[in-house]
Amino acid sequence: MSEDPQRRPMFTFDPAMTELIFDYCRARLEEYPVVLDFGGVDPQLEEALDGLLTREGREPSEILDRFTNQIAKAVISVDSPRFLSFIPAAPTKAALLFDMIVSASSLNGTSWLEAAGAIAAENQVLHFLSNAAGLPQSAGGCFVSGGSIGNLSALVVARDRARRNSPELGSQRLRFAVSEEAHSSIASALHVIDVDAFIVPTDDHRMTLATLQTALEADQHPETIVAVVATGGTTNAGIVDDLEGIGSFARERGLWFHVDAAYGGAGMLSTKRGELFQGLRHVDSFIVDPHKWLFAPFDCAALLYRNPEEAAKTHTQHASYLDIIHSDTGEWNPTDYAIHLTRRARGLAIWFSLCVYGIDAYVEAIDQAIIIAEDAAAAITATAHTELVREPGLSVVLFRRIGWSDEDYATWSTDLLKDQVAFVTPTKWEGETVARFAFLHPETSPEMVSEILATMA
Repeated sequence: MSEDPQRRPMFTFDPAMTELIFDYCRARLEEYPVVLDFGGVDPQLEEALDGLLTREGREPSEILDRFTNQIAKAVISVDSPRFLSFIPAAPTKAALLFDMIVSASSLNGTSWLEAAGAIAAENQVLHFLSNAAGLPQSAGGCFVSGGSIGNLSALVVARDRARRNSPELGSQRLRFAVSEEAHSSIASALHVIDVDAFIVPTDDHRMTLATLQTALEADQHPETIVAVVATGGTTNAGIVDDLEGIGSFARERGLWFHVDAAYGGAGMLSTKRGELFQGLRHVDSFIVDPHKWLFAPFDCAALLYRNPEEAAKTHTQHASYLDIIHSDTGEWNPTDYAIHLTRRARGLAIWFSLCVYGIDAYVEAIDQAIIIAEDAAAAITATAHTELVREPGLSVVLFRRIGWSDEDYATWSTDLLKDQVAFVTPTKWEGETVARFAFLHPETSPEMVSEILATMA
């Protein structure tokens, strides 16, 4: 390959560009507190991007300047303590820094043959999480990109096991029992794997052993219901299903028990809410997203199985060029436990952070989000023009501004972001538009909450 002397080398060290990037990263890491950005101003992104992609290339300083001052400004900072919508993220500084190492080293986490060191470190975190859930030492899994892929990967294993273990079902449609409050990714996963949802009514938005048993007793073909999917912290309200009751029942009946704990699963480490998650000890599979309440960078979800060999029966990929990665009896290939092949070592950032700060610091940070939610609930109750919709279970708080319409909430939310006060979006609760706080960042303060409530006057 001939090289144009005027062209910037692609694969050799560039000191100037490196310092440019390091300076940006340092400034971003030093930013305190992290500002929201993207305050509703038209970013004119087509203009910002115009002319940057050329055949000859451009100066890195020019590209980074355009990114810093125009493109990045059009992205809301999810790690700001004022980001209180959806489910926020608050990666630790250690996790962010080590994610840079993972990227700069181009660390692959596909197979034991290629990445034994990285996978062993990731597995240390997975074992920590499975032990916290009360699973046996033989439990294991892998890190995937997010909760949707984690749920899909687990549920296809549940389907395949049911087909293997219940040949008498033949061509009958399989069904999984799910709550009407289940995350949207569950419905998507069932659609992909061609399994029907058996909708279980809830008791105050919570699936319980009683509601599950009642639904099963009323069904004409309960034998086709081969799995139960519970939620460990609903996204909209932070409600935890009756994991103990449902889990023990599922194990007695031989039903696959999966828990979607993408957001709330970190609560199992909490000194304030840990008892809600004791039923995780019954799971056949569960997920928890470290990029949410375990303070890791995007994109990182932990997928764990009680019996990983069941997952390997479904997910191990077979090809002549892959035979070599399955030749070692001591191997642990993440590719065998989820719907993926090539993957970055996305679990290393949380591994480094956990090792640096220690488990106790994580427990305290998780508890702090719950304390913030409790304090916010008290402030809402004490404010004349607001009222709680329900007491917070984890770190999500639903509340209403008395007398407001849908349009009032939408305008208020837009103005909050425009003024860089906070990013708070409304939601629906039993058909009513209400406000919603999703707390996660330990440094969201009572003063910030009071400031937001004052804007509703």
